[in-house]
Amino acid sequence: LALGMGTGTVPVSPVVLRALCPPPGLAPTSAIHVYTPREVYGTVGSHVTLSCSFWSSEWISEDISITWHFQAEGSRDSISIFHYAKGQPYIDDVGTFKERMEWVGNPRRKDGSIVIHNLDYTDNGTFTCDVKNPP
Repeated sequence: LALGMGTGTVPVSPVVLRALCPPPGLAPTSAIHVYTPREVYGTVGSHVTLSCSFWSSEWISEDISITWHFQAEGSRDSISIFHYAKGQPYIDDVGTFKERMEWVGNPRRKDGSIVIHNLDYTDNGTFTCDVKNPP
C-alpha cells in the first residue's frame, strides 16, 4: 500500500495477494485460488479495504487459516499483521497496524478481507494474504 506525497486522491501501489500452497505430495492440502484487485486507492487519513476472496473445490474446513503479511517498500523482511484461525481473528499486537486494522472477512463466504484505517505514508509496501484450507 504505497501512498504518494500530496493531497487529494493518493495512488496506492499494487497490493500483491497470493495463497501459499505446498508442492503436491508434501501435505494434504487442496489448491485454493485467491482473487484480489491489483491496485487499491486511498487518501492519507482515510481507510481502504484490502480484499482477499478465495475459491476452493473442497469444503471450507473448520481449520481454515488466513494470514496477512506486510512488507514495507524497500524492505526484504515481511511481518505478520493479522491471523485468522479456529474461527477467531487475531490482530497482531505489535507494529503500526495494531490500532488501525479491522477484520471484515467471513471464511464461510470465502472472504479474508481486512480494512486499514487512518492511512499513513508509512503504509507503503506489499500486503500478502495467505489462505490455507487443510482437510
